[in-house]
Amino acid sequence: MSLFLHYLSMPYLLEGIELTLEVTALGLGGGLILGLILAGMQLSRFWLLAAIARAYTVIFRGTPLILQMVFAYDALPHIGIKLPAVLAAGLALACNEAPFIAEMLRAGVLGVDRGQVTAGQALGMTPRILMWRVIAPQAIRTMIPAFGNEAVSALKNSSLASVVAVQELTLRSTQLASSTFDFFSIFFASGLLYLVLTFAISVIQLFVEWLLDLDRAQGRERKLADYLPWRRVDLATRLELAEATAADPEPVAAEQLAETPPLALTREERTRRAATIARNNIAVEAKDLTKRYGAQKVLGGLDLTVRVGEVVALLGPSGSGKSTLLRCINHLESWDAGTVRVGGRRLGFDDDGKLLSPRAMANERATVGVGMVFQQFNLFAHLSARENIAGPLRWVHGMTRIDADRRAAELLERVGLTHRADALPRHLSGGQQQRVAIARALAPNPSVLLLDEPTSALDPELVNEVLEVIRRLAIDDGLTMIISTHQIRFADEVADRVAFLSGGVIIEEGPAHEVLTNPRNPLTARFLSVMEADKIPEAVR
Repeated sequence: MSLFLHYLSMPYLLEGIELTLEVTALGLGGGLILGLILAGMQLSRFWLLAAIARAYTVIFRGTPLILQMVFAYDALPHIGIKLPAVLAAGLALACNEAPFIAEMLRAGVLGVDRGQVTAGQALGMTPRILMWRVIAPQAIRTMIPAFGNEAVSALKNSSLASVVAVQELTLRSTQLASSTFDFFSIFFASGLLYLVLTFAISVIQLFVEWLLDLDRAQGRERKLADYLPWRRVDLATRLELAEATAADPEPVAAEQLAETPPLALTREERTRRAATIARNNIAVEAKDLTKRYGAQKVLGGLDLTVRVGEVVALLGPSGSGKSTLLRCINHLESWDAGTVRVGGRRLGFDDDGKLLSPRAMANERATVGVGMVFQQFNLFAHLSARENIAGPLRWVHGMTRIDADRRAAELLERVGLTHRADALPRHLSGGQQQRVAIARALAPNPSVLLLDEPTSALDPELVNEVLEVIRRLAIDDGLTMIISTHQIRFADEVADRVAFLSGGVIIEEGPAHEVLTNPRNPLTARFLSVMEADKIPEAVR
């Protein structure tokens, strides 16, 4: 035992640990840099870059590390590159780690819900802002365990540096055992030293995971996540808003919204409103819009005009093209033929008719002001309700933190969620998440608001609270809205006009109450009768 402890504390072996850590640090550091480059190349829109990165991955994952170390130390001098043994070993380890780290990074990026990316695009975020503010924070959190595992693997693989005469821990243990013939005690001591190093990596990994845990309750203690560039939380502002929330004795709750009497317009009010809207400028205009997915035609020469302040409800069976039409208006989808204009501007194209770059298109979305609310909410999972609203205002529209937080607080109060401002999306009900999504879409004061089946993902008991928020926006604010919905009664109460889609074209449109109570097209009548029949069992229950 005393001999074992002697080896365990022997300076000769401890110096080997230093070289082991040097090779490991070079390998991980270089591998991370190369991995970032490879991951970026594979995620690039340019196929040639992706092909080069994939070829690199195949080569370096398919050859043994020991051969790569020999190549770096013995073959590079033939082309005039002579590296010290430690640097050659570190370079080989970095080149070997790079493809594995690249795949981890790529998996983390692809693992972020695509709905959040789409929501960011709709809010006018450029690809850089999307990556930095939405994708990276979530991807990093999921990659920490895999990166910890890769760090342990790199530490153990550093023992292969002995092949190029690096006096790291394994080589020194072998040399010492060869001279003393006490193989068991020496290699047991060496193994214990490796175990201590790998245990330290595991502790660091768990500590970082703990610090980045958004669900961890810390009260007023600042989290590591608050220091990160995509957060930069102003504690003074957060505490000030928290105190203001605490001082509000009666936050508006979902039940209060749902119990509010309907604000449907009378027939006379509808007539006056229709006359006013008819004199307004055109807000959205789609002409001969055609869209195909392969051989399937989703939109077949559709025409739609929406005036400023008008609320248009899109009805129709699933697959009739309602969602595609909304996504084309915001240019989240490209189309094959036809034009879309928002506020007289051909969204997504320059003056010469050339398609804009993703960055320019994002800037144009932010400038034109087309808000969008999605079926699946698409809130940013790593941000609180307040940050979901305030964040895009800072990142896209350049608002100060105080102004953005003030705007977020106003909208959360309006949708009855002041008391849930600091909650993460996964801690909110479906109805609450959709109300936050509506508030986020409203935050930059859009000229047009698109709502794609805003209640389809909700439980029946949560539908009314969301519909009431939309109803107030339509009637109180006079906001231009295009709503894809199956809520017939809601469309009758709120919409100025109904457009019924079938097979990618509008087969009937007109004043909402007129179309819904006296449809002229047989397809419209059949659809409405089916929708009414579906409601009867619910009423009986």
